[in-house]
Amino acid sequence: MKLKDKVVVVTGSTRGIGRAIARACAQQGAKVVISSRKESVVKETCETFQKEGFKISGIKADFAVTADLIKLFNHSVETWGQIDVWINNAGLSAGMRFFDELSEEEIKEVVDVNIVGVMQASHIIIPYFIKKEKGILINMGGLGSKGEKSPYLTSYAVTKAAVASFTKNLAEEYKKYPISIHLVIPGMVETDFYKDIKVSPKLNNDIKNIPFALKAFGVPAEEVGKLCAEIAAQEAGKDTGKTYSILHGTRLMKGIGLMIWYRITGKMK
Repeated sequence: MKLKDKVVVVTGSTRGIGRAIARACAQQGAKVVISSRKESVVKETCETFQKEGFKISGIKADFAVTADLIKLFNHSVETWGQIDVWINNAGLSAGMRFFDELSEEEIKEVVDVNIVGVMQASHIIIPYFIKKEKGILINMGGLGSKGEKSPYLTSYAVTKAAVASFTKNLAEEYKKYPISIHLVIPGMVETDFYKDIKVSPKLNNDIKNIPFALKAFGVPAEEVGKLCAEIAAQEAGKDTGKTYSILHGTRLMKGIGLMIWYRITGKMK
């Protein structure tokens, strides 16, 4: 119970990686606050977790709307009395498409959620952590965070590169305070991100390779959740500015080997 009596806020936490993070923190004794753009799924998630004996609350909140982020912050403090860890998990993808196929509204929405939302949430929580003299902020990275090429996912990758840069600079700015600011890059996680992804008609053959990529490089959402719970349990301010990447080392090499095998055997086109 490493997070006993700690309050952890996880944005975008009713499904996928966010839900796994919320569950992992709750399993370690944390009082968890969840959020989503849909009130019905917030209610369902809270009820499910409460039946399992977890301490949880949540509200409907659009991560791209600053007023909603303020409501989430206020709800957390009013419900549990404090916030110890804030995890910016909410994210959005425009699908697997050529950049010129995206509408102006789609581009703006991805930027508003993945960059502006992260910055606005950080702008709200950091002054609170400074005043409290303790706090941990975790930002979620993704494909593009290391500056790697990510064709057909350009808008998403660019925002994640921005989040990585933002996190690194933020940690440097506030390193004299007892605050920890870290980046987590989960790798490929089999969630709705890939199941419901919009695909360009020009890439119908490429989309058929996604299941093979997931088999080669897939990371269980539960593993991401456990990692975030471990980071949340660290002593605030002891370390900051670290990037935690799950897909590396032996796991990465095995994945590359498996992808080569899929191509040699003709399973992947």
